[in-house]
Amino acid sequence: ETPLPESGERVAGGRMRTFLLHFLLELLCYALCSGRTVKVPSGPLLGVEGTEVTIPCSVSDYDGPSEQNFDWEVSRDAGQVHIVSTWDTSFTDQQYEERVRNMDIQLKRKSNDAVELQFKNIQATDEGMYKCTTPSTDATVKGNYDDSVLLKVIPDGLNVSGAKSRSALSYNVSEGDLFELVCTASTMTSVVHTSLSVTWELQGEAAGNAWSEVLSLTQQGRFRPGSEYEGRYKNGWVRLDTVGSDGYRLSVSRVMPTDQGMYRCVVREWVKGGDGLWQQIQAKTVEIATVDVNPRTLSVSIARSDISVNKDDPLELTCVVISRRGGEEQTEITWYVSPVPTDDLQTALVLASLDRWSVVSDTERVHLSHVATDSYRLLVQDAEESDEGYYYCKAAIWIQHSSGSWYKAVERASEPAHVIMNSSEPEYQVFLNGTKIPKFSEDRTELECKITEAQGLKNTRFTVSWYHRVRAPGDSSSTSELIATMDQDWNLQMEEKSWERVQNGELIFSKPDLMTFTLRIQWTVEADRGLYSCVISAWSRQRNDSWIKSNEVESRPVAVFWAVKDYRLSVEAKNRKLSVAAGSTFEMICKVLAENIKAPRFSVLVTAEKPFSNSTRTTKIISLTQDSLTQLEEWTDRDRLDSVVLEKVHEGEFRFRMYQTEVSDAGLYRCAVTAWSQGGSGGAWRVVASNLSNPIKIHFKTSGPVFNVTVHSDSSSVYQGEMVELLCIISIDGPAVEKDNMAFDVSWYVSRSAVVDGAPVFLASLDRRAIVNLARRNGSSDVGVERISSMEFRFRVYGSEEQDFGSHFCSVTPWVRMHSDFWQKQPDITSKPIFVMVKGNLWSAFKYPLLVGIGLAAAVGLLSCLIGYCSSRLCRKKNPVQETRRERRRLMPVEMD
Repeated sequence: ETPLPESGERVAGGRMRTFLLHFLLELLCYALCSGRTVKVPSGPLLGVEGTEVTIPCSVSDYDGPSEQNFDWEVSRDAGQVHIVSTWDTSFTDQQYEERVRNMDIQLKRKSNDAVELQFKNIQATDEGMYKCTTPSTDATVKGNYDDSVLLKVIPDGLNVSGAKSRSALSYNVSEGDLFELVCTASTMTSVVHTSLSVTWELQGEAAGNAWSEVLSLTQQGRFRPGSEYEGRYKNGWVRLDTVGSDGYRLSVSRVMPTDQGMYRCVVREWVKGGDGLWQQIQAKTVEIATVDVNPRTLSVSIARSDISVNKDDPLELTCVVISRRGGEEQTEITWYVSPVPTDDLQTALVLASLDRWSVVSDTERVHLSHVATDSYRLLVQDAEESDEGYYYCKAAIWIQHSSGSWYKAVERASEPAHVIMNSSEPEYQVFLNGTKIPKFSEDRTELECKITEAQGLKNTRFTVSWYHRVRAPGDSSSTSELIATMDQDWNLQMEEKSWERVQNGELIFSKPDLMTFTLRIQWTVEADRGLYSCVISAWSRQRNDSWIKSNEVESRPVAVFWAVKDYRLSVEAKNRKLSVAAGSTFEMICKVLAENIKAPRFSVLVTAEKPFSNSTRTTKIISLTQDSLTQLEEWTDRDRLDSVVLEKVHEGEFRFRMYQTEVSDAGLYRCAVTAWSQGGSGGAWRVVASNLSNPIKIHFKTSGPVFNVTVHSDSSSVYQGEMVELLCIISIDGPAVEKDNMAFDVSWYVSRSAVVDGAPVFLASLDRRAIVNLARRNGSSDVGVERISSMEFRFRVYGSEEQDFGSHFCSVTPWVRMHSDFWQKQPDITSKPIFVMVKGNLWSAFKYPLLVGIGLAAAVGLLSCLIGYCSSRLCRKKNPVQETRRERRRLMPVEMD
């Protein structure tokens, strides 16, 4: 039937009331639980009689001091009994006083808000409900101030034992063997269900005598290897098996030296709590055995250490292997040979081998056989020079595990056996001859290394090595250095410092015939001096067409030495014809003497030293190279290009001639001589020494006119931009000369100081043919020079600048016409300087910048006004302003407001 509407409303109302009731209860619970919280384990706790039990207690969400106090009491059928307190010493009940005094029961503070109640030796009478209480330090009472947990005490039913004897056993095992240890553990606990875990631990020297975990069987039935045994556990070399109902056996195979030490069995009893977590209730330990691991001994030796074998005879070596056997094992043998003693057999050559399955790997000429229990023979047939060397025998012992797998337990190598071949070496003598010994640096050196008295040369070839020892005769302190060597294939191998000289053709190695080797140094330098020797090596052919060195003979050294002296060069100049009058010929002879210079050639330069201004000037006239090529240097007189001649008269003698001398040629003349010597890479010429001759003076005796020159200026101080004007005035003393018979070369110079003490700067010149030459200028000013009369010349600077200041002077070269239209050059004359000062004009400096600034300011102002006017007109047209009518209101008194 369909329910009535009233009943449906009653159901909905009941649900609403239930919801509100639950909501109010949750609010009440939150209010009650939001204060102090005292907490102990949820329990129940389980303890084993005679073991240690600890019950923790903590408090949180409290007010007051950070360090809280705690009281512990137990509830039994007889009532509540006080046990211990952190703040009240009289809190302990009489029945617990002795146990608290003996510290059998302790209250340990772990922090300000946590303690632990600890029983050293729990008893069956200690079972009960334990309550932890904290005195209130809160401003208001809220939360819980105590919490309780039930402690149950069960009897000790865990039995753990090892060997039947009271003390631990001792085992001696060999490396690679197997040992087993057994531990028994059982529990008689019937009150609750418990589980056991078994852990095997080792106390060994490798771990610093600390106990380390080997293998464990957890309470959940899972195996857990120690960190050092994970790999061995995965390979099955460390195992834990159960034996019967209470036995636990540890099996360790492939025993290693690190397995030595004391082994113990740790058994723990566990119970599973109500929260599903495992709780350990007790643990017992028993020492099982001490295991001593004896390292596997292996001795490997070769019967004979030094063996001499004739060529083509068999070579026989026996390897003796002695090992202390322990269990199943196999032996592996490998023979090696090395040309030199070595500790690393990886670099040696493997001759033959025998693996642990007795499979032999050898060749047709080399055989390996197992001749006795501990003996292995190596046989090399038809021994030859390449078989000489150091022979090694290496043995390895392989041991089998219980699982059937094999591993290499120990490996040793023998001491080497030295095998020497008694082969017939070729006999010969070596003679080194210096076919050409240098006497000077850059001379050629030739050395010939010859083989003589050779015997037994069948299938033999010779190579050479050249050595150099740098030392003076009678000195034996230095050692020989290799220059170059030749290998068995006649390939030349050079040292790094000789490679460049070989590439340049300075060092030449050759082999004229089978018995002769030569070394040629094209240009010997001082570093090449010393003793030279050659070493001839004989190589014999082997069966495999390879070559092996069979003999080596060194020659006596040959000295390549010469005394090093300083280069000397002297030059003497003599005057053959003394020129005392203009128009005559001047002749100078220069003789050169060179010492300690190999085949010298000379280049000659003739110079003239003439007075100029307040100093002297040296002019290069003509030169002659070492190849006898003549060149005019600074002789630029176009009318007299053929007037100077320099020629070589004899070896070391040179002659200089000057025809039609002039008065301006007066001065000191010298020969600058440079000595050249051929040598070095490619025979290039190089400078050896240079020297100057004594000076030869040309002085003319004249009775002609004497010219003087002065510089004049009306104003030597001007402002910038003004014109500077200087006059060069020439005067004459002595015999009068007609104006048509005189001409002048005038040059203007300036020195940037008050006196002419530095190199003057050329400004302009006007020669006797009226040709003007102006120097290039850096500033904006300009210069001009002109002749205003026969004896006066004018120099002008237009638009003067600051850089035009300085001491200005003129240099004049007079020319006088002699008979037959021959013009005679007179000595140069120089005027005294006149200092020109250029002063700055302040108005001129600021005039143009000021005018430009005013003009720009006016232009910018006008432009701004124009832009403003246009903008205002444009805006008024687009947006006309509507003027609103303003209301006029009279002021109203405050009283009327």
